[in-house]
Amino acid sequence: MASDLKLEHHDDVALVGRRPTVDELRELALAVDWMDHYDWSTIGAALEGTLHGVVAVRDGATVGSARLLGDGVKYFTIHDVIVHPDHQGDGLASRLVDHLLAHVARVAPAKAWVGLFASPDAEGLYESHGFGSDEMRGMWRWVQPNGPAPEERGRSTPRERGD
Repeated sequence: MASDLKLEHHDDVALVGRRPTVDELRELALAVDWMDHYDWSTIGAALEGTLHGVVAVRDGATVGSARLLGDGVKYFTIHDVIVHPDHQGDGLASRLVDHLLAHVARVAPAKAWVGLFASPDAEGLYESHGFGSDEMRGMWRWVQPNGPAPEERGRSTPRERGD
């Protein structure tokens, strides 16, 4: 990609400031068994909505990526921190998170909120970066296209949520 911006170069990996391509994300998702985490028919549009991304390139191959979503001012969320299993264990995921947090610090005009959802296996990674859940509780739900209007909705069942 001509607009690639190498923000960091280490002896072992280059961190490139861009969102992953669909093919790069698919290869990483396949490697970590996350194929069911994405709707592959819409992932291109989802990636286009990325506020900022970072990919890790080692020996010419994309071996990790992470995305930042949000309003670009006050609220940001970290998504899809993913590292190929052959390259896990050397702090690469931590460098991807550092990169996203540094981007927020550069662009946010005032104090910004950065959130994420973490799997139990990744909690330690995020806690080491200062994330916690002391006074907040994350909640979420699935919304189906052309679903019921808010006044028609009730509590969604696990099947309706996509569980």
